[in-house]
Amino acid sequence: MVKLVALYKAPENKEEFMNKYENEHLPLAKQMPGLKKAEVYNINSLGGNKYFLCAELYFENEDALNAAMASPEGKAAAKNLMSFAKDYVEMHIANLK
Repeated sequence: MVKLVALYKAPENKEEFMNKYENEHLPLAKQMPGLKKAEVYNINSLGGNKYFLCAELYFENEDALNAAMASPEGKAAAKNLMSFAKDYVEMHIANLK
């Protein structure tokens, strides 16, 4: 299993950001084919607050993740995210052992 991990730095207007994230982006992301599970949670970093939000999207394997990202649903979710979060998001792929 693999997961796409999105870490978000705190935006200037958290309320506006979260409104767009929860009401626009997350519903689009949850439509990606092959998505097994999605988790979103707030972060309180130890030693500083570099990040305030984390999203983890789980897929069966890296091929399924790549297919989801290349799908129309994945492209729509990515385009939406970049419309308001491109300066705040870092994405990583984690292979679960």
